[in-house]
Amino acid sequence: MRVELVRRPQHSALFSALSPFIALFFTLIAGAILFALLGKNPVLALYSYFVEPLTEIWSWHELLVKAAPLILIAVGLSVCFLSNNWNIGAEGQLIMGGIAGSILPVVFPDFQGWYVLPVMLLLGMAGGMAYAAIPAFLKVRFNTNEILTSLMLVYVAQLFLDWIVRGPWRNPQGFNFPETVQFNASAILPEIWASSGRAHWGFVLAIVAALLVWFMLSRTLNGFEIKVLGRSARAGRFAGFSAGRLTFFAFLVSGALAGLAGIAEVSGAVGQLRTTISPGYGFTAIIVAFLGRLNPLGIVAAGLVLALSYLGGEAAQVSLGISEKSARIFQGIILFFVLASDTLIYYRIRFVSRHSDAAAKGA
Repeated sequence: MRVELVRRPQHSALFSALSPFIALFFTLIAGAILFALLGKNPVLALYSYFVEPLTEIWSWHELLVKAAPLILIAVGLSVCFLSNNWNIGAEGQLIMGGIAGSILPVVFPDFQGWYVLPVMLLLGMAGGMAYAAIPAFLKVRFNTNEILTSLMLVYVAQLFLDWIVRGPWRNPQGFNFPETVQFNASAILPEIWASSGRAHWGFVLAIVAALLVWFMLSRTLNGFEIKVLGRSARAGRFAGFSAGRLTFFAFLVSGALAGLAGIAEVSGAVGQLRTTISPGYGFTAIIVAFLGRLNPLGIVAAGLVLALSYLGGEAAQVSLGISEKSARIFQGIILFFVLASDTLIYYRIRFVSRHSDAAAKGA
C-alpha cells in the first residue's frame, strides 16, 4: 500500500479562505490534548494561553511590541515566497539590521539630534539588505540552494553579534556584562502613547510596510511579475521577465524589512545591543507569512495571533508551571496544521495497492 498526493484540477475557494481558521481550530484541539497529557486542565490551560494575557492593559502593549517584528519580517518573506525564493534566513538579517542600525548610538554616542533615529532605521534596512543579498547572489550566480545558504548565515550573524557585543562594543562600565552602552534619548524609538505603556512606533512601521507591500503586489508591474514568475518560471521567461533580477529584488525587500525589524526591536524594546535581541522572530515569521496566506493584510492579523502565542506561553509558564518548550510548541503545531490544510486543499490523498500498481505497470 502506497499513499500518493494527486493535485486537484480545481481547488475550493471557500476552503482556501477558511484554511487559517481551520488550522487554528485544530491547533486548539491538539493543544488541549497536549495539556491533558501533561496533566493540566485543558480548559484552564487554553484560558491561560489565549485569554489571560489580554485581561491587562499592559498586555496589549506587549502584544503590539511582539507583533511589530513578526509583521515586518513576514511581509518581506511574503514577497520572497510568492516569487518562489525561499528565504529562511530572516533571523540573521534581523540581527545584522540591529547591528548596522546601532553604529551611531554605540560608536558615535555624541551624535544626538532628530536626524539620528531616521539614519539608524536606514542603516538597519541597509544591513538587512546587504546580508540578504548574499544568498540572492549565490543563487543567481551559482544556482545555490537559497534555503541552505540563508539558513546557515543565521548562525554566522548570531556568532558575529555575540563577538561584537562581548568584544569591541562591550560597555566598559557595564560590569563585564555582554551588552553595549544604553542608547541615548535621540536613538530610542518613541512610544505610541507616551507614559502609558511600552508599545512603540515599530508597530506603526509594520502597518505602513504591510500597506505598501500590499499595494506593490496588487497594483504594480513588479507585483504582477512576482506572481507570474512565482507560479511559472517558464511563463515568466516568455513574458520577458528576468528571474535573476526578481530574485535580487525579493531578497532585498525581505532583508530590508527584516533589518528594519531588527533595529526597531533594539531601539524600541531593548534600548541597547545584547547577545540576544530576538527570541526567534525570524523563524516564527515564516508561520505568520503562511498563516496570513502570503497576503500583507492577512499577515497583520496573523502577526497579532502569533504574538499572542508568545504572551500566552509566558503566562502559561507562570500560572501552569509548564516549561518554555511546552509553551512554544503551539507555534510549531500552528505551522503543521496550516501546511496540512493547504496540502489537502490543493491535493487529494490516494491509496495505491501493490496489485493495482503492478497492473498499471503491466498495462
